[in-house]
Amino acid sequence: MTGPPHRQAFGHLLVNTFIANLTTSFLWFALTFWIYLETRSVLATSLLGGSYMLLLAVMGVPFGGLVDRWRKKSVMVGAQVVTAVAFALGLAAFLLLPRAEVLTVGSPAFWLVAGLVLAGAVVESARGIALSATVTLLVPAADRARANGQVGIVNGLSFAVTSVFSGLAVGQLGMDATFLIAVGLTVASLAHLWFVRLPEAQVLHADGVPKPVDFAGAWRAIVVVPGLIGLIAFSTLNNLLGGVFIAIMDPYGLNLVSVEAWGVLWGVASFGFLVGGALVARFGLGRNPLRALLLANVAMWTIGVLFTIRESIVLTMAGIVLWMALMPVAEAAEQTVLQRVVPYEKQGRVFGLAQAVEVAASPVSAFLVGPLAHFVIVPWMASADGRDRLGWLLGDGVARGLALVFVLVSLVGLAVTLAAMASRPYRTLSTSYASAAAAPARATQPGTSP
Repeated sequence: MTGPPHRQAFGHLLVNTFIANLTTSFLWFALTFWIYLETRSVLATSLLGGSYMLLLAVMGVPFGGLVDRWRKKSVMVGAQVVTAVAFALGLAAFLLLPRAEVLTVGSPAFWLVAGLVLAGAVVESARGIALSATVTLLVPAADRARANGQVGIVNGLSFAVTSVFSGLAVGQLGMDATFLIAVGLTVASLAHLWFVRLPEAQVLHADGVPKPVDFAGAWRAIVVVPGLIGLIAFSTLNNLLGGVFIAIMDPYGLNLVSVEAWGVLWGVASFGFLVGGALVARFGLGRNPLRALLLANVAMWTIGVLFTIRESIVLTMAGIVLWMALMPVAEAAEQTVLQRVVPYEKQGRVFGLAQAVEVAASPVSAFLVGPLAHFVIVPWMASADGRDRLGWLLGDGVARGLALVFVLVSLVGLAVTLAAMASRPYRTLSTSYASAAAAPARATQPGTSP
């Protein structure tokens, strides 16, 4: 860190990020659990997961533009206000609308309640873009990999806590109380953030004030770095495949255990995220974070092939723990590369465009695989023909159709990652990272501030 004020500011932001993530994940997990348990519809969960990823993609560039146009704290406060209002309106709609209509998948009541929760969760993602740029502002280049590991620890801890309490809240308290808790936590996070001081006197705009939606500026900042398009393309393919996991992971787990147990198990498994983040925070990512990213993906997709190959909650959770431990490595590696090769004053737009392009792939797979699994793969695997053909591989059980989806998708992901390791863009971007000057953030220099 560059000094005590910077260390304090970064520490307060990490605490506030924990509270904010706690809120968003808590309500989102709970809503997904509740809808699936009430409807038993894989289609419903795939629609929710796909809608979330689609909105993240659509809003990535506008959010990135806000991060470059405004002070980072202003973006964070604004996002938290919108989230608080959206969750409060969602609570009101949930209490006032007939419960049967809310549970009718695709009905206006369903989309009103889900849409308000989605809006609050998606706007919260602007904080993530701002936080990534703030790491560049507050942390010297040599320490950024470790700082990104600390961000991973915070994300993992909030995920662990919320996954436990979401399942318990839905199972023991009901969705009404869960909504009330989420609104209260959102307001608490906003109150804490209001008093956090971020040393960003003015905002520097290297090429003039960016447009509110500046695709062209973000694209220019990306193409000027040799090999960076390759990294974004790789992450896009990964998210295309990862969208399948979003669509069917909860239905798979809830076929094996109760909602309370599933929430607790996710919380326990999420400590893998803490371990991975702690290792990155302690040891960094080595001289080439890009290599760490690809090796982590090789391991993750190998786990994806194996963790549902038998209908065992022990095997499944062991795989999830290992997967979660590798996620902070991959995420910190990508963030560290971007923070090094992209100028600070353009990072909001670049992070936003990268989010938009990468995340846009997930809704495609979620929307396609959810109905495909629900209407085709699951019924076929439950048939005598499916059991005869693939029973030797997947064993017996009620969720073998979903297991088949995990295996096929992970094999494709493994092939894509191995191909990326042998590609020219990988070698080119590795060279770009090694040769990039570790320029400090210049946000406190004179400039234009809205």
